[in-house]
Amino acid sequence: MAPTLLSIQSHVVYGHVGNSAVAFPLQRLGAAVLPLNTVQFSSHAGYPGWRGRVFEAAAIDECVAGLAAVGALARCDGVLSGYLGKADVGDAMLRAVAAVRAANPAAAYCCDPVIGDVGRGLYVEAGVAEFFARRALPAATVITPNAFELSFVTGLPVDDVAGARRAIAALQATGPGVVLATSLALNDTPADALDMIAADGGQAWRLRTPRLPIAVNGAGDLIAALFFCHWLQRRSAADALAEAASSVYGIVAATAAAGARELRLVEAQDEFLRPTKRFRAEAI
Repeated sequence: MAPTLLSIQSHVVYGHVGNSAVAFPLQRLGAAVLPLNTVQFSSHAGYPGWRGRVFEAAAIDECVAGLAAVGALARCDGVLSGYLGKADVGDAMLRAVAAVRAANPAAAYCCDPVIGDVGRGLYVEAGVAEFFARRALPAATVITPNAFELSFVTGLPVDDVAGARRAIAALQATGPGVVLATSLALNDTPADALDMIAADGGQAWRLRTPRLPIAVNGAGDLIAALFFCHWLQRRSAADALAEAASSVYGIVAATAAAGARELRLVEAQDEFLRPTKRFRAEAI
């Protein structure tokens, strides 16, 4: 049975990042999605002339109280969080996680610590990165950092498989049992490829995909959501990695073929159910 997910992250009017990138794909997989927006921007902030605002923490609390009033929290199988905007919105997000877990103790929490990327460094407001490292990640069941975020929050280099596994283990020791590390360019990763590593308990798996000639916003948000959805249904990090990576590769490939800047989520929606190219996760 497909899960019901409360997704707490950004929203853009134009394009596909945050909830605007994950709601439809999750629904296409059959999941019931409750999108709770931390910001509303006209577009990704990489576009010139973008406008919008970060919502106050009180707005998050009010919406969660309303969801509780209609009994929606008890039906949530999981909470997914992403871009917050500012640190006190993170406090409200954790209150939402606590409210869901109080209503349904079996609910899982997936934290995508959106704080920065290789080549760009940190791109969030002061206090947000520290909030993720000290409070959100330890509270999570599943976490999905990219290579930059994995190194930043652990203070460890992520240059090879051994280093990636040490950083992942350091995070697991703080609380989260399942880790998906994305966008890894390790010392044995070919220049024309990207690696991902998923870990659950003492086991880890690597999956490699070709590096496509395009950089798009929202792919990290998308793989976090798909990985979490598949993991909730299968409880297998290896299977969730293979399913999510295959779908995201297909979407990004379709976007590159179209010469587009925004993910082709609608046009290539079959990739969520029947990926054109399937990748396997290999035990490491």
